[in-house]
Amino acid sequence: MNTAERFDLYLDHLSKGLGHADRHAGLRGYCTGLMLPLSRKSVEPMAARVDPMHASARHQALHHFVAKAEWSHEEMLRRVCQWVIPKMDCSQGGWWIIDDTGFPKKGRHSVGVARQYCGMLGKQDNCQVAVSISLASTQGSLPVAWQLYLPEDWAADTERRAKAGVPDEVRFATKTQIALERLRTLLAEGAPRHCVLADAGYGVDNAFRQALSDMGLLYAVGVTSAVVVWPPGVKPLPPEPYSGMGRPPVMPRRTPALQPMSVRALAMSRKRAVIPS
Repeated sequence: MNTAERFDLYLDHLSKGLGHADRHAGLRGYCTGLMLPLSRKSVEPMAARVDPMHASARHQALHHFVAKAEWSHEEMLRRVCQWVIPKMDCSQGGWWIIDDTGFPKKGRHSVGVARQYCGMLGKQDNCQVAVSISLASTQGSLPVAWQLYLPEDWAADTERRAKAGVPDEVRFATKTQIALERLRTLLAEGAPRHCVLADAGYGVDNAFRQALSDMGLLYAVGVTSAVVVWPPGVKPLPPEPYSGMGRPPVMPRRTPALQPMSVRALAMSRKRAVIPS
């Protein structure tokens, strides 16, 4: 079976998740455009390359498929997973990789666009950010969950939300909250309980680390030197008794003699390992 035949089989599998058959041509045209060696992967240059004799009509059709047609991106991603994951060898273990990806954008009308850190650029800039969870093995990795991060100013701007078509049920959530909710959904659907990997953008959040432990998941996450921990052998006191007002206390009690320490101080306090000469 040649490459074109395998591509056709893959698109047939994805098309079954689109619902109405009139969306199949849009999927084929869009995926074909993504595979072409184009400097810009937006619908206009795609249309000009896929169907140069009818570029204007194809542009309108592709734009409608991407922006207006009612199909589920979650179902598409599920079908991608159904195709790829059975071919991944996780016999030597697997990992859940949590990360976020920035997409540079001009203007302010694209959903969620704001001046924020963009990993693709390595600096603060105008961009959209999506939180992702990927399944990884020794062979490679595959994104299995994605969700666009909606900054607080976007979430609170009813006029801009309405113009961009943001659903009413979408509310502000931090990136760690998005990641945890997506991870809980995966586990509820029967996903394996692999070790979780994440950088310090997630690892510094104590609630994030605690939630992973509560889910029974091992994790290896980045932290900054300022993160405080209870050193080995020190058992913190339980939280203050609940007074019945406000939220119940969750933080362990501290006393002058019982204090956590920064991970930097803890690391510096440990004796250096003696390396035989």
